[in-house]
Amino acid sequence: MFKQLRLLDQSQVNEIKKIANSGQFVDGKISNPHSKVKNNLQLHDLEAYNKTSKILHDALMSNPEFTDFAFPEKVAPPLITRYQPGMHYGLHADSAVIPLPDGPIRSDLSCTIFLNGPDDYKGGALHVTQGEAGMRFKGLPGTAITYPSHTLHEVEAISEGERMVAITFIQSKVRDVMKRNLLYELNEVAALEGLNMKHENYTRMQALQYNLMRMWMD
Repeated sequence: MFKQLRLLDQSQVNEIKKIANSGQFVDGKISNPHSKVKNNLQLHDLEAYNKTSKILHDALMSNPEFTDFAFPEKVAPPLITRYQPGMHYGLHADSAVIPLPDGPIRSDLSCTIFLNGPDDYKGGALHVTQGEAGMRFKGLPGTAITYPSHTLHEVEAISEGERMVAITFIQSKVRDVMKRNLLYELNEVAALEGLNMKHENYTRMQALQYNLMRMWMD
């Protein structure tokens, strides 16, 4: 299951891009030197990274749509990446374990946050496969797409302009993707229809929600 959401307003997008543009970008293979499919640039300036990742992390954790969908336990500090003409990130699944300075996290979900608009570049869609088909995403500035980290996905080649995004990885309180999706759907139904239910039936649904969370949460 995928989740698209509005995460940042335009002033936040502008601030993040201003900070990032003041920092240094280097070959993205610095974080994955053995990759044969990674061809992008990533922010490599500690001060700029700390400032932008805090804005992005705070926006994620204060967004109910994100927290209700992801059940986040830990979130990697978001990292800004750039794609310029000729760059791409070939088909891959994200690493199961993401090393961080304060300890590794398990990547249950991946998240791409778009910082410029789809008309600012040609190509560059995030393509997430589903069997022989797939879905392509080029979001508006400040929007995000969250998807399971185990899915094969790619960033298609840029032919014109520049693609700027932030990426992060989430360790969920609910490790199993099917269980996480079922809890999300159940919670959504309870939120949307709970007030229309008889009190005793709503109470039973709440008990079901809580007991499933007890069973399935790490």
